[in-house]
Amino acid sequence: MRKIKVGLIGYGLSGATFHAPLLSVLEQFEITKVVSSNLEKVHQDLKDVVVVSSIEEVLEDASIDLAVITTPSGLHYEMAKQSLMAGKHVILEKPMVVETWEAEDLIRIADEKKLLLSVYHNRRWDNDYLTVKKLVNDGVLGEINTYQVHFDRFRPAVRERWREKQGPGAGMLYDLGSHLIDQALHLFGWPQFVIADVFAQRENAETDDYFHVILGYEKLRVILHSGSIVPTNGPRFQVHGSKGSFIKYGLDGQEAALKEGKKPLDNSWGADQPQFYGQLVRFDGDKEEHKTIQTLHGSYVSYYKEIAKSILEGKTAPVTANEGLSVIKIIDAAFKSSKEKKAVYID
Repeated sequence: MRKIKVGLIGYGLSGATFHAPLLSVLEQFEITKVVSSNLEKVHQDLKDVVVVSSIEEVLEDASIDLAVITTPSGLHYEMAKQSLMAGKHVILEKPMVVETWEAEDLIRIADEKKLLLSVYHNRRWDNDYLTVKKLVNDGVLGEINTYQVHFDRFRPAVRERWREKQGPGAGMLYDLGSHLIDQALHLFGWPQFVIADVFAQRENAETDDYFHVILGYEKLRVILHSGSIVPTNGPRFQVHGSKGSFIKYGLDGQEAALKEGKKPLDNSWGADQPQFYGQLVRFDGDKEEHKTIQTLHGSYVSYYKEIAKSILEGKTAPVTANEGLSVIKIIDAAFKSSKEKKAVYID
């Protein structure tokens, strides 16, 4: 079987935690070059990989098929454009880019060159979201009227990292918000309007660290929320429909496992802890039914399995570039809504 040779651009938290471990366990891929200034860190994880100092050293290598770009968001557009122009398939860490015109330009180039362009919205494969998605799609809850999801943290002190410094693509809405927006769009499609409150809540914060975003549909309201000063979390998901409600606590554990150096090597990967299984309450006339729903297994590695099929077999990407663009459009509308203190209606 022909292996897809990968150039990994960047080896910070994203490259080292969310991409390299998944690529390294799949026989369809071979990481051949990594752009990083930390040779020791790369070789600790990937012993036989060539470490280079510039993206040009990856793009000039004719053997490399795929560029995986994990650098800060403000660098995505130029690096992706360079990579596409060099004839490489491209995966961009989320958010895809910072400006809508950047995404549109990249989509145009990828289409012209018939190259894959995808965005790593890995949290479509969170175990809690997969469980909610199945309940919604199977009609267990009936017609959904309220979908509310929180991604809260307790980080009261501002940290020294690019996401918390002023700059393109920094801040919580671009970071965690892009995950929640992508999940909602994937499940419910395009909304009619956006209402948002986005601001810096912590002392000395340079970028937004709080958001409350409402996506408005005809009879459905999608509520996406994140705060950075939340000592104790409430429910992660609350989904209410005409037939019942589903309440789920806890966060998918794949990120924590990857940070601990674990890899998805067996069927236990992505399993939830039983104490965090969600609670379903359904109504059938006057009858009330309570049921614990075992969480489906999460699977970030599924994204790359589908990417392999896209490159080798011509299948549709698991997250398309147009879907990445849609997230940026919603983020733009949310910032506008927050600034102008009004609902923003979108086509």
